[in-house]
Amino acid sequence: MDYRTIVVSDSGAVRTITLHRPDRRNAITTEMQMELVTVLEETATSNCRVLVLAGAGSAFCSGLDLSALKQMQDAAAADYRADAERIARLFLALHELPMPTIAAVHGPAIAGGAGLAILCDFTLATPGAKFGFTEVRIGFVPAVVSVFLSLQIGDKRSRDLLLTGRVLDANEAHQMGLVNAVFPQHDLAHGVQALAQSLLANSPQALSATKRMIAERQRAWLDTAIANAIEVSAQARETGDFREGIAAFLEKRKPAWGK
Repeated sequence: MDYRTIVVSDSGAVRTITLHRPDRRNAITTEMQMELVTVLEETATSNCRVLVLAGAGSAFCSGLDLSALKQMQDAAAADYRADAERIARLFLALHELPMPTIAAVHGPAIAGGAGLAILCDFTLATPGAKFGFTEVRIGFVPAVVSVFLSLQIGDKRSRDLLLTGRVLDANEAHQMGLVNAVFPQHDLAHGVQALAQSLLANSPQALSATKRMIAERQRAWLDTAIANAIEVSAQARETGDFREGIAAFLEKRKPAWGK
């Protein structure tokens, strides 16, 4: 299948999905979300045994694209809900893939891009990688991603990142448990390949069963938490702060909250 925003390549039993909008720092559009959902759902039933997620150009993924932000200015409530549901579907598809997943992060991974990076089973990064859940800075609620972030690093650290919107370097992300290992820029590809080969040496049935066991253990809680996150996200996008945040971001000025 041909894709416009991603590149999919297979090398033996390892599949690599590369976010491929380098001129836009791999910013997320609705089209990219749907292409990722399509390829992830296809991958789940394929012969692939390890999935690598990477980004082309200077960034892993800079978050939501400006074009998507502009469309949100005039969107209806139903559109907001559909967008939140689409994000949840994408994150769940990545989270519940039956084969191990590796994110190779060599530059900024911001907002939704950070979500994609940390949702992989393994997140490998270079010293130049950056991670941030910056949604609150422009009036968004990081609702869906907060579910998975809390699952990974706990409530207190999640509150720190979600409420401040601050950006972490690779070393702090490693210390927090969001990144498994940090490699020099020129060694990242080798690190990814070495990890993939070590995973390929394991029993594919045992790996799949282990991932399924973990997913099923978490699923009841996740279903409730994600349903709540979709509701909160949809409601938050109808607020004055949301509209002001988008306008300020597009106009490159500081937001005037409460107006």
